[in-house]
Amino acid sequence: MSMKALILCAGRGTRLRPLTFTSAKQLIPVANKPVILYSIEKIRNTGISEIGMIVNPDNISSFKQALGDGSNFGVRLTYMVQKDPKGLAHAVKISQDFIGKDNFLMYLGDNLIQEDLSKFVEEFQRLEWNASILLTPVEDPTRFGIATMKSGKVVKVVEKPQVPPSNLAIIGVYLFNSRIFEGIDNIKPSWRGELEITDAIQFLIDHGDKIQGHVVYGWWKDTGRPGDLLEANRRILEDIRSSQKPDAISSNMYKMEGPVVVEKGVEISNSLIRGPVIIGKGASIINSYIGPYTSIGPNVTIENSEVENSILMENSTVRNVDVRIDASIVGKNATISSAKIKPKVHNFVVGDYSFINLS
Repeated sequence: MSMKALILCAGRGTRLRPLTFTSAKQLIPVANKPVILYSIEKIRNTGISEIGMIVNPDNISSFKQALGDGSNFGVRLTYMVQKDPKGLAHAVKISQDFIGKDNFLMYLGDNLIQEDLSKFVEEFQRLEWNASILLTPVEDPTRFGIATMKSGKVVKVVEKPQVPPSNLAIIGVYLFNSRIFEGIDNIKPSWRGELEITDAIQFLIDHGDKIQGHVVYGWWKDTGRPGDLLEANRRILEDIRSSQKPDAISSNMYKMEGPVVVEKGVEISNSLIRGPVIIGKGASIINSYIGPYTSIGPNVTIENSEVENSILMENSTVRNVDVRIDASIVGKNATISSAKIKPKVHNFVVGDYSFINLS
């Protein structure tokens, strides 16, 4: 049986405003690569190349601009629009024509998962389960869809339970055959007004279908909040084992410690870079300190400043800031600077939902 994949990207990203006013949350870079590309690569590495992207009317143009038809990434992308946020099961329902009779992998587009999904997919195909879900133990089960297991089979699933029956959270990777569409057709909206995928899975369980649970213990992140993005950035940068530098860095006196990846056209002058760090093409770092777990996007300028444990998106500028910037996300084309003239004042143009903390 051939397989397709669905990546769900129709969420509005309200917890990541103002970054998501101008871009979909799945296109925010982690270690200088959009979150969505990690998902696409995970799926492609299982051998699946036909991917349906569930997007919303506001972000479809951003995805098409960033990903095109997927050919640059070794896949074929089909875009489908979910006009209203009516739940995960509703997103699956609108893909029914695309999926047809094929089995499919469903992936929540803002998730980052360490696990290799190939074994998960191969086993599902071989054992002909009706559904299979990836699970992991969590500290706060009330925040997630939760599964109860018995002899390797899932016997109950419930969405965000007040009294959790287990600590096994469903982590945003699902495998289904076409039976799931019958499950979706037989459920009603939850108290949230959404068609819950957990209710559709529970319908299958109640009607004797075999649902497999796959417990994994590698790291996993829902990148829906700024802190989650920063943690994912740290995790991915930790995998940098050795420095990678082009033959010619336009430079004058700099020092690097630990693993640092430097792309082409970077200028570094009179600065200390302490890895793990990634520096995008065309960036300029002058009289500055870049500390561990920092991702510096293309054409970023950092001058007379200190930055660590942060994500600086393309074309942003940090100049003459006399307090170290830590645990921060700086959006595209944004500027943080300090005037050296008296009187010393703070001067801001701050967008909706912004967060600024001055020490």
